[in-house]
Amino acid sequence: MKRTTYAGLVDEKYVGQKVQLAGWVQKRRNFGELVFIDLRDREGIVQLTFSNKEAEALEVAQKARNEYVIAVEGEVVARAEGQENNKIKSGRVEVKVTKAEILAESKTPVFDIENDVKAGEELKLQYRYLDLRRPIMQENLKVRSKIMSSAYRFMEDHDFINIETPYLAKSTPEGARDYLVPSRIYPGSFYALPQSPQLFKQLLMGAGFDRYFQIARCFRDEDLRGDRQPEFTQLDLETSFLSAPEIQELVGHWVQHIMKDVKNYDLKLEDIDRLTWQESMDRFGTDKPDLRIPFEIKDLSEVVKDSDFGVFANAVKDGGVVKALAVPGAADNYSRKDIDKLGQYIERFGAKGLAWMKVSDEGLTGPIAKFFDDAKAEEVMEAAGAKVGDLLLFGAGRADVVAASLDYLRRQTAKDNDLIDQETPWRFAWIVDWPLFEYSEDFDRWIAAHHPFTMPNEEDLHYLDEGEDPHKAHAQSYDLVLNGYELGSGSIRIHRTDIQEKMLRALDFTPEQAQEAFGFLLEGMEYGFPPMGGIALGLDRLAMLLAGQDNIREVIAFPKNSKATEPMTEAPTPVDPKQLGELGLEADVEDSAE
Repeated sequence: MKRTTYAGLVDEKYVGQKVQLAGWVQKRRNFGELVFIDLRDREGIVQLTFSNKEAEALEVAQKARNEYVIAVEGEVVARAEGQENNKIKSGRVEVKVTKAEILAESKTPVFDIENDVKAGEELKLQYRYLDLRRPIMQENLKVRSKIMSSAYRFMEDHDFINIETPYLAKSTPEGARDYLVPSRIYPGSFYALPQSPQLFKQLLMGAGFDRYFQIARCFRDEDLRGDRQPEFTQLDLETSFLSAPEIQELVGHWVQHIMKDVKNYDLKLEDIDRLTWQESMDRFGTDKPDLRIPFEIKDLSEVVKDSDFGVFANAVKDGGVVKALAVPGAADNYSRKDIDKLGQYIERFGAKGLAWMKVSDEGLTGPIAKFFDDAKAEEVMEAAGAKVGDLLLFGAGRADVVAASLDYLRRQTAKDNDLIDQETPWRFAWIVDWPLFEYSEDFDRWIAAHHPFTMPNEEDLHYLDEGEDPHKAHAQSYDLVLNGYELGSGSIRIHRTDIQEKMLRALDFTPEQAQEAFGFLLEGMEYGFPPMGGIALGLDRLAMLLAGQDNIREVIAFPKNSKATEPMTEAPTPVDPKQLGELGLEADVEDSAE
């Protein structure tokens, strides 16, 4: 039988028509001479009715079981009054089947194919082909597909050229660890899978392709979390001769186009907030703030520097800060035990504890309230913007520890107390004027805040000169943030050899190291590179947010788990020693197991 439409699309307009459908048996209800089957495909479910008037078709229905693949032919009829199912598109009709065929049988699935299945994540990943049958997973991947289609259409309409860049490339020190691919032809030499197409797209600008676009696969060997995978996808673009504000306006229109196509949401460019990096850190403790949360971090350092509470006074005296959150109306929602749990969590950021108070009609209450007389308590409440019924949470100490702690507490308490604004479901923001460098605790040295090819602000170029402090420089860089997630990162790039060499020197590259790592780029710049800039939006994160998920694994067909393994195929796996020999390699299995 040739399928005429999808099961999930059959509705009242098909009444009286003959249809041919194919899909999976979601559920079967057998009443002997009458059998009902819910037929499922990627668009949804329709009810099939089999009766003894069509004996051969009924016999097929009686043999069918859940997840059997069947094809049917029949007439669409209206359901009897009172038997409609308004939860599904096809709920007012059913198909009276005249012909049926079993195309494939199925073992009993290891978990039910339904949205609220209770199976663990590892089991679902092991049987991902079953997990992907669930309607919510089908919808998630359709959201991802719609984003990609919309992105392509916009780029085509704005004269961008879609150009692929290599997957097998040179290993260059850009931040994260590379995935390496050994060369059989050149034993002892390796390709690297690209962390991003960054260098190639700059070279494309030098080649005269002033508007490049690619949906690019990228690879980074780093620890995983809910919004990170070892392989991920970027909506990647680069332009020549545009300023940072012009690129941001273009990207704003691009995102506007995607939001309309995918969510039918009318995003207004004037609704995309704009914050400096410093302002974002001061107000929210993070460079990717969730602007749907209606309360902010307040700096109380001046108010409490002479406080009788030694923890606060000493923090300021030692060069640290004291900041606070006033969580609206949350005072009665947290017991001491609940707050202790919050305090334990922020220890991972380096916090040594969580000071707190509650605001009541009588003033401040809580374990540290005794250190604040009425006048000082009034100052604290005014500085924190606190009102009766609020919960006050404090961070005291090193600025970065306080920022990370209060950022977490702001997000968590907003979630706990349903304080996230639902009236404006999508809050975008540009974060601009970034520091050019940041100190990495992991590497124990200064690194580029974005990447080593970011152009400093014009007025800060002198900080790259010898004898100056490069860490005072700010960059022509910009991140696009959505609902507390970094959606994209971009910048104006360095297009002059002299500036690029200074930048690499500031990152402690010797001239020899710079030439070894980036000689092809430095030489290219000597042949007249144009001013350029671009951005990469994370497709996985955007799809996750637009699909209403909280983990990017839910919008990737075959993701890795939190241990960077793929339970279905069991990758990574050992390979035949003969293959290793051809590559001039040996595997130390004992060491790798450790």
